[in-house]
Amino acid sequence: MRVLMVSDVYFPRVNGVSTSIETFRRTLAGQGVEVNLVVPRYGDEADEAGVVRVPGRPVPGDREDRLVGWGAMHRAVLAAARNCDLIHVQTPFIAHYAGLKAARKLGLPVVATYHTLFEEYLQHYARLIPAGWLRGQARGFSRRQCNALDAVVVPSTAMRQRLFSYGVNSPMHVLPTGIPMAQFADGDGPRFRRHFGIAEDRPLALFVGRVAHEKNIGFLLEALVHACRAKPDALLVIAGEGPAMPELKARAAALGVEASVLFIGYLDRKQALPDCYAAADVFVFASRTETQGLVLLEAMAAGVPVIALAEMGTTDILAPGRGAFSPPADARVFGETLGRFLARPEAWRHLKDEAPIYAQAWSDVAMAERLAHLYRQLANVNIERTVPQTVAA
Repeated sequence: MRVLMVSDVYFPRVNGVSTSIETFRRTLAGQGVEVNLVVPRYGDEADEAGVVRVPGRPVPGDREDRLVGWGAMHRAVLAAARNCDLIHVQTPFIAHYAGLKAARKLGLPVVATYHTLFEEYLQHYARLIPAGWLRGQARGFSRRQCNALDAVVVPSTAMRQRLFSYGVNSPMHVLPTGIPMAQFADGDGPRFRRHFGIAEDRPLALFVGRVAHEKNIGFLLEALVHACRAKPDALLVIAGEGPAMPELKARAAALGVEASVLFIGYLDRKQALPDCYAAADVFVFASRTETQGLVLLEAMAAGVPVIALAEMGTTDILAPGRGAFSPPADARVFGETLGRFLARPEAWRHLKDEAPIYAQAWSDVAMAERLAHLYRQLANVNIERTVPQTVAA
């Protein structure tokens, strides 16, 4: 079976969508599914079999992303889809319309993954526009796009419930991105600490993700103030880059925790990121708009306990017996919880043992098997609809 994935983002742009595409592309091969891609060109990326790069220009105000040409994307998708059985759209911008149009022209089923909760996302980037109006526009936009599809993949039950409240009536399938367990179980924590000059015995809390306003990293900085009262040598490592970096550095200085925060930028996923996870004593997360919480599962796969807010997609992950716990959305309480954990890590040893066991249920192989099954279901239904029925004599 051949599937065409279409997206407005992909590596070298590092984010959850790129990670999801690459994870499924790699593991679906073991399920007998060949995945080809149509994605933006960011610079001078090397040619790769099965990957079509469409030229793009930087998005105004965002040097990380690319805006591809409408016509160029439509032509590339139509050409690449001719030998495919199904189109899987990964982003709701130009890729969505190119994928949908090609699918309808060629008589192919089309499915999309709803990765981002735009209702909560947009207000961080259009602060002069009334939030209520933005939310209404985002809901209507998402409803129209989803209802034009044959099926929608959502990464969590909370996201399915939210889309249902929008009026989405296309079939929705909860199917998270899987975790490459072996990759995150083999990190070298001491090597990471040596590289960044972090003492071997310094308590380390870790955040991994895009350094953006919707990630609620400012909450973690406020919590760190309280954590340092219980454990003065605590260190918060923030791995990632993004538009909120200058504001967050200034915020750390204003809170008096500048010496307790280390911004290290993006890390290579093959070695540096697993090493980073392995170096951490605990993973912390406070986003209220996350559709899945993939980084929580990566941390768990590395045997790192998690302290996080239970909001949206993370509610499917956070529960007793899963190597994690969730304080209230109060910076003081969250920080005091973190401080107690770092002060007495031996008391929480059971969380470290639980985390990788629970993460096994979210393996990349298990999720690829489920997605391949969905693809075949959709393709079979499409064949049944298009094959003329034989009339008995």
